[in-house]
Amino acid sequence: MRRVLLDERGSVTAEFAVAVPAVIVVLALGVGVLGSASTAVRLQHVSAESARLLGRGDDARAFAAIGDIGASMSVSRRDGLVCVDASAPVPLSVPLPPVSARACALDGGE
Repeated sequence: MRRVLLDERGSVTAEFAVAVPAVIVVLALGVGVLGSASTAVRLQHVSAESARLLGRGDDARAFAAIGDIGASMSVSRRDGLVCVDASAPVPLSVPLPPVSARACALDGGE
């Protein structure tokens, strides 16, 4: 006769049930960080493009480029430069701060 307390049936299932949520959390954070990095690269590219467009005096296309990715921007002109500060939220619902980028170009428009 076997003792019930020494029976190991179901222990793998219990260990799996404990490990799965941790694996899911790590995967979700990994996907969130990759999404944030992708957004940062895209935002840096678009802010540099917008700064060049604003420097040439093409304000409409500059604001459209930033609006296409759902970002907000502020423009400052000083010392012959036009600088764009852009900010965008992380696309996934992961608790990460918004991504920001700054780019400057020569101001030939004004």
